[in-house]
Parts: sequence; structure tokens; C-alpha cells
Amino acid sequence: MNTPKAYIGLTNPKTPANVGSVMRAAGCFGATAVFYTGERYERAAQFNTDTKAVNRNIPLHNVASLLDSIPKDTKLVCVELAEGATPLPAFEHPDNAFYVFGPEDGTLEQDVIDRADAVVYIPTIGCLNLAATVNVILYDRLVKSGRVIEHDALIRQSRDTNNRLIVK
Repeated sequence: MNTPKAYIGLTNPKTPANVGSVMRAAGCFGATAVFYTGERYERAAQFNTDTKAVNRNIPLHNVASLLDSIPKDTKLVCVELAEGATPLPAFEHPDNAFYVFGPEDGTLEQDVIDRADAVVYIPTIGCLNLAATVNVILYDRLVKSGRVIEHDALIRQSRDTNNRLIVK
């Protein structure tokens, strides 16, 4: 059985802080790779907030086109506040998904939406920032997958060295 794969596509991300936070989310939730378009991130990448150095384990690729980067047998899922989109609580994630997110100060292009297998939105009052949106989508995918590991070994592996709490 093949391991399900989640790819992240970022459309011209505005800030390196958000890209770093997206990389951290990708590492926490087991994403396969992150792709991004545009030049804004490259100009300020030294301010990266990928404090766990996830980029050593999860590739971060600058690409000319997210649509041309979608792996074979992978569904395109756009995440956008778009009329007619499916609310996240009602969405069933495909095993292999390429999630595309718009820029913090803009929206996805219509041609990307038109190619999507699904368009999903997070039902919030107002909009979340890019990194928060990626975290919510990946968490929702994990929870709905049934692959959640619930044991102390995962906690010991995941917490930092300053946390040794035990519930008695």
C-alpha cells in the first residue's frame, strides 16, 4: 500500500516568516514537499522562521508554475475563500493531494481554480494568515485520515528539551 502524500503549493508568498511557518507545519504534519512561485520569498529568505530546520527533510522548491508541478495521480485542492467552495468540515481529503494556497495579499488565479479537483475554505469570520491556514488544512487531513498516533512515545519525540511534563 502506498503512503498518502500531501504537497503544499504557495502562490507568490509575501513573507519569509510565513514560508518558514509553513515549512514547520509541513514537518509537523508529514507533508511531502512544498512548492512556491514568485520572487518575494527569495528576496527576504534570511528571515526564515523554520526553527526546526525542516527544509533538511522536506524539499522547498521555487517553480515557475504550481500547475506544472503537480505529481501524477495527485488531486489539486485549492484553499480559498471562494463562493461555491466546500467548507472544510464537509471535505474528504484525497489520499494524494496538492494543496494550493493564495498569497497573503491576494487570491488564486481563476485558471488555477478552474483546474482544481476541489476548492475548500475554512469557515472563519475573516481570513486566517497563510501559515495558519496551512496548519488547519494539514491538521484536518491528519485527523480525518485515522492515522493519528496517540501515545507517549510521540509526545517524547515531538516536544522540545525544555518540556518534561508528565500528567499524573
